[in-house]
Amino acid sequence: MKLTNSISKRILFLLLIVISVSCNKKEDATNDVKNEDSHPKLILTAKGVKDIRAQLGNVPIFDNTLKAVKEEIDAEIALGIDTPIPKDYSGGYTHVRHKRNMIVLQKAGVLYQILEDEKYAKYVKDMLMQYEAMYKNLPVHPKTRSYARGKLFWQCLNDSNWLVYVSQAYDCIYNYLSEEERNKLESNLFKPFADYISIGNPQFYQRVHNHSTWGNAAVGMIGLVMNDEDLIQRALYGIKGKEMDKTAKDDDGGFINKDGKAGFLANIEEPFSPDGYYNEGPYYQRYAMYPFLIFAEGLHNVKPDLKIFEYKDGVLLKSINALLNLSDADGDFFPLNDGQKGMSYYTSALVTAVDISYHYGNQDAGLLSIAEKQDRVLLDDSGLAVALGVKNGKAKPFEKKSINLSDGPKGEQGGVSILRNEDIELVFKYASQGSSHGHYDKLSYSLFEDGEEVIQDYGLSRFVNIEQKGGGNYLKENKTWAKQTIAHNTVTQNETSHYKGKYEIGSQNHPDLHYFSSEDANIQVVSSKVSKTYSGTDMHRTMAVIKDEDFEKPYVLDIMKVTSNKSNQYDFPIYFFGQVLETNFKYETPESLKPLGSKNGYQHLFVEGLGKALNGNSKFSWMSNYKFYTLTSITNTNDELLFTRIGANDPEFNLRRDPALILRRKNTKNSTFVSTIEAHGNYSPVTESAVNSKSSVKELKVLVDSDDFTAISITNIHGKTKLFITVNKKFSKNEKHVLKINNKTYSWSGSYYLQ
Repeated sequence: MKLTNSISKRILFLLLIVISVSCNKKEDATNDVKNEDSHPKLILTAKGVKDIRAQLGNVPIFDNTLKAVKEEIDAEIALGIDTPIPKDYSGGYTHVRHKRNMIVLQKAGVLYQILEDEKYAKYVKDMLMQYEAMYKNLPVHPKTRSYARGKLFWQCLNDSNWLVYVSQAYDCIYNYLSEEERNKLESNLFKPFADYISIGNPQFYQRVHNHSTWGNAAVGMIGLVMNDEDLIQRALYGIKGKEMDKTAKDDDGGFINKDGKAGFLANIEEPFSPDGYYNEGPYYQRYAMYPFLIFAEGLHNVKPDLKIFEYKDGVLLKSINALLNLSDADGDFFPLNDGQKGMSYYTSALVTAVDISYHYGNQDAGLLSIAEKQDRVLLDDSGLAVALGVKNGKAKPFEKKSINLSDGPKGEQGGVSILRNEDIELVFKYASQGSSHGHYDKLSYSLFEDGEEVIQDYGLSRFVNIEQKGGGNYLKENKTWAKQTIAHNTVTQNETSHYKGKYEIGSQNHPDLHYFSSEDANIQVVSSKVSKTYSGTDMHRTMAVIKDEDFEKPYVLDIMKVTSNKSNQYDFPIYFFGQVLETNFKYETPESLKPLGSKNGYQHLFVEGLGKALNGNSKFSWMSNYKFYTLTSITNTNDELLFTRIGANDPEFNLRRDPALILRRKNTKNSTFVSTIEAHGNYSPVTESAVNSKSSVKELKVLVDSDDFTAISITNIHGKTKLFITVNKKFSKNEKHVLKINNKTYSWSGSYYLQ
């Protein structure tokens, strides 16, 4: 039956009204950034999308980032969607594919919001539906190594990575999906996923650790998108109402927290010091900063009343400044604890950190200079703020100075000092154990010149995401070598690691700061004490970087006092890079290489040379990166000097074959190790000329060494002597010190004296 024209017109008119109202409601929801049901609202916001669209074509760094991301995702769309059944460890195809998918999903969702091209929304929807179809019947991952196995990945950690990224994609296409499609995804994929990594794996979720931070952020972010208050509360405060044994320990060395210390807020409270230092070290701080900051940004946008960026005196934003200061001149993070060398602030996690810090912090212009070096920004509100700042010429150099960063929730568990003078950077570690990623190396150090390691910290023993090397996971040599004390530039007693190499003991103890001083441009000094690394033995190390007009470059003065209630053997290595040039002591090279010891890391050191030290000063010079270096140490004729090389008992070649020189002092109770390290001169392979290849130190002497003071004289080749005195005892800030040396009286206030 045909309708009359008048009825048809009336129906058409009503349909137009309905469509108009529907569109207006959708637009209103998009523009109302305060509406918790509006989307996007998590990282991108409705207002942010509007501002970004208005600036497109006008902000070069943002436009270039957008162009690169568009090309990347268009290429992925052309390849089609692949969500394979999981079966591999890190580095294997299924692992890499699912990891790639999470990143592609997040970027495609952002492109849909900014470019308003539905092909990106459809791509995200289609892939999510494939995951929904897979996940509802997906068993636990077949690889059994992890203490908390995931489903998409071999460990819940990677499953959490996936959900952190995918929650952002879901937020971006939320309004594109029908209510039925959203219910399907939330009921069969997102809610079960969040439950599995939290309630299903409390040993992973319910503790303070970077793993748990990822889990908290994953549960919380999908909760924010779904407006699921139960998930949000679980993310912030951990699992409630579950009775669990308070003494249980997971296989990764960390304790599961059953006493309220769990959830996102606890993971801010416990690992960060008031200065923003993260107790696991910069490598893992870099890894954890993404979930910390991306979830914090989501909380800021959706639940501003929580004031997350003000929590614990704004420590999340402080931590970014701390992390940037824990990088060398090239932007590479210092490899403290389990740290992989080469990780830098060019990683995507630090793009996130810099952009969010700038946008939600005090808009520090120094951050813009790092953003310029990174040459990309986030495609969200914070990235736009940075791009506009760069475009408007606001960038200023990010200045790195000498800095002391305390460790521990209240800043009372040691710390890390970086002494900087010209191109010299000395990293002094007197920190807490650093959770399960900590190494047993109290009062250790590493030395850099212009971004190049001169005296190294080994870092971790792992080939991250290289399947052929243990599935890309930690190798057994990480425990047998990298964590052991002898692998670091500090004192090892009786061939046994600090705290017996036991996490339970190390986590209960830490060094203490004696003093730190960086006010004088000519000298930066740090001094720290530690007890209980060995029963009955205390150590006190003072290190200074001194600028002297009679030396080409600033040099290092190192004073390590060891006091014990019994006689011991002390081994004091320096892990240098480069080629041996010269020694003033004689040594022999063995016909066959044998390990230095049988355990605690010693089994991994070949002995390449055996020498007897001189009475007075023993000197060793080497060349690295076409620059010259000299170690001058105060020794006696009973001391031994051992040239060693890493690599013994390593049939799979998992360790680097790096050299070291070890000063061994036997049958000694109390001893003070004193040395200088000079950087000097250079060599040109083009002109074949060596400039200033010789040491400028003529003599190094201990003038006084008591409970109260240690006084060192440094005489150069021109006969000029510099005197350095450090105060060994506790003292008040304005206390005046008096010391008589060779009938001359020295008086000063403060922690040290230099003349």
